[in-house]
Amino acid sequence: MAGRFSTAFVLMMGLAAFAATPASAQELDGTVITPLMSKPFGDIDGKEGLVVAVEYEPGASTPKHLHEAHVFVYMLEGSINMQVEGGELVTLNPGEMFYELPTDVHLVSENASDTESAKFLAFFVKDEGKPPVIMPE
Repeated sequence: MAGRFSTAFVLMMGLAAFAATPASAQELDGTVITPLMSKPFGDIDGKEGLVVAVEYEPGASTPKHLHEAHVFVYMLEGSINMQVEGGELVTLNPGEMFYELPTDVHLVSENASDTESAKFLAFFVKDEGKPPVIMPE
């Protein structure tokens, strides 16, 4: 199912990142992204923190992408498979975490289940105004 998302997903993530309230959740092809908070770091010039909640419906996935940010993922419910280029495929369960460097290419991000949804929080430390998701060329 990795190929079922399009560039529209990435655009949706970029737009969702700048929304101010959880009421502006975006949904596309089995993935719901809810921006929770975006805040400039006053003492770190040009950097901001962004927190989003992500829910994958059963079997949902996202295509290869990168973030150009430090990304911390915390699993809330269900299980997801994650892999960055050069790294091992890992399955995250509730209470477990995953970290991505700004240079990592995210190869796999998918719900590990075809019958249950999966939910996680993602915290980005990124350049102000930069989209949280970028498609490699």
